[in-house]
Parts: sequence; C-alpha cells; structure tokens
Amino acid sequence: MSANSSRAGQLLLQASACISWKQDVEGAVYHLANCLLLLGFMGGSGVYGCFYFFGFLSAGYLCCVLWGWFSACGLDIVLWSFLLAVFCLLQLAHLVYRLREDTLAEEFDLLYKTLCLPLQVPLQTYKEIVHCCEKQVLTLATEQTYAVEGETPINRLSLLLSGRVRVSQDGQFLHYIFPYQFMDSPEWESLQPSEEGVFQVTLTAETSCSYISWPRKSLHLLLTKERYISCLFSALLGYDISEKLYTLNDKLFAKFGLRFDIRLPSLYHVLGPTAADAGPESEKGDEEACEPAASPPQATPTSLQQTPPCSPPPAATNFPAPPSRARLSRPDSGILASRIPLQSYSPVISRGQAPLAPTHTPEL
Repeated sequence: MSANSSRAGQLLLQASACISWKQDVEGAVYHLANCLLLLGFMGGSGVYGCFYFFGFLSAGYLCCVLWGWFSACGLDIVLWSFLLAVFCLLQLAHLVYRLREDTLAEEFDLLYKTLCLPLQVPLQTYKEIVHCCEKQVLTLATEQTYAVEGETPINRLSLLLSGRVRVSQDGQFLHYIFPYQFMDSPEWESLQPSEEGVFQVTLTAETSCSYISWPRKSLHLLLTKERYISCLFSALLGYDISEKLYTLNDKLFAKFGLRFDIRLPSLYHVLGPTAADAGPESEKGDEEACEPAASPPQATPTSLQQTPPCSPPPAATNFPAPPSRARLSRPDSGILASRIPLQSYSPVISRGQAPLAPTHTPEL
C-alpha cells in the first residue's frame, strides 16, 4: 500500500507543470456555459425539477460546444460537450412523453383536486386508485336506477361525479346523494370481503349523472396490498357514512316537534309513508289521555250533598259541558316516552310505518 502511494506521488511530482499561463481570459461563451451549468445543478426534485435540471444542462453544454469549436479549437471538447447536450435533450423528450402519457382526464383531474389534494394524497397513489376503476366514467340517465331494493347485488363501490341521486326505501324518500359522495358506502361497509348481499334501498338518478365504479374484488385486492390506500378509503367511507346518518337524523322528529339525536342510546326509528298522517291522531289521543290528570275532580262539601229519592233518571239528560282549559304544554322527551307504551306501536312496526320515538331516552 505504501509502495503504491509513493509511486503515485512520484508521478504527480514528475508531471510537467504549466510553463506559462494565458494572459487573456476566455470568451463570453465559455463563462455563459459555466453559469448555465451552475444554475442547472441547483435544480430540485420531482418532475418540474427534472425539467429545470436537464433544461439548463442542455443549454450549458451547447454553449460548451460553441466555445470548443470557435475559441478552444479542441475536438475532444466539442465531442464531449455535444454528447452531453444530446443526452440532456433526450431526457427532456422522455419527460414530455411521460407527462402526456400520464395525463388524467378532466373528470379525474377535478376529482383529485376536490377530494384527494386537500388530504395531500400523492399523485402516483391517486393514479393507482384510478387505474383500479379502469379509468372509465359511467353515466346514468334521468330516472334510471343504479340499484333496486332487494334485487341488485353488492358487487362494486361507486362515487358520484356529477348529478343528483335519490335514495328511497319502500317508495319513501330517505335522502339525496350529491357529487363527490359515495353512492353505496353503507352497503360496502356492511359486508365482509367474502360475503355477498343485495341492496336494501333503491337509488334513482334525478338528473343526468356520471360516476366511477370500482369492482369489489379488484378494490379489495388493492386495499389489501396498499396499506396507505386502505387507510385513505377507510377515512373517506367513514366520513361519507356519517354524513348520510346526519342527513337521516334531520328527518327524524317526534310528533310534538322534539328532535332526537341518533347518538343517544335506545333510539330507534322506522320511516314509513304514513308518518305524517298518523301524527295528528296520536297527538289527539295523547291529549285526551292527559285530561283526567290535568284537571282532577273537585271535592263537593258533605253539607251540601243531598240524597235525592230513588227515581229513574230521565231518558235525555243534558250534562253540563266541562270547563274549557288551555292547551297542554309540550312535554319533554321523558314524559313522552313514559306516557306511550311500546305495545301501542307494535302494529305500526309490523306495517313498517311512522317514525318511532325512543321508549327510554335518557335526559342529558
């Protein structure tokens, strides 16, 4: 090792040094070439960083070619600079080709900016998600059904891009689905990958709609392989389902105008087409039930009570009308729950009608 180092030192010492330095400096082309190379090596990463990097290097090496041809008069300088400039230009052409090949359609580009870019999802990851749906945008005509209750199998997951979809059950409207919401997120989360099922609601397009759809098996395979995409879909689906639940919660109200929260325990409801018709009748029955409790009978003094002789009452006796009373105030949820027993709703549940208030809603 020491012998090799000593030999290298002797070669450096024996090398001929510059006898004389040039008195004049190189021309402007040489200095411009070095400035362009310096700017090129300051480029960053990413696609646009590569454009910056290879663009400045190409310009710098082309200036080196001109300097070697007109000033240095060196064939080796010209050849090497020319080869490096050609290499940089070819790299730029390859980048342009890749960008044109990977350009997303307008619908997918807008979907990325609306749904994924706020979550800082990498573009390459988004392209994998789009590739899973085969980059196809499907359409629905007005009043065309996407799924029929009890018939359509749950074999895909779809996201609405434009239009509006109506969700109904047994002919009763539940809620709407708007753009950039999943169309069948509850059905997707209700089944395991190995299970099969059918829709419990009907989805009908109210306007001309466009959507993308992922096949169930392909999407499950992608979620199993990519953990980041699996976490992303879990967050998006959870948010979408919560939005649908809160939309249904806005429709749930008691007949006295009390609004209940779906997060309260022991709250259940059945939506039916005759909910509005059954409300006034049940309210009237509740008021009649409250009359004896609200106006207790007044006691009559014993001194004024006289026992009439036993005689049959007349056939038509006009009883005095009860004194008028003010309308009862609306009871709270606890009184409402305790006054109406659960058995009174059994025929309603069997017919699938009328929203039911909770039987034992805790007071908060």
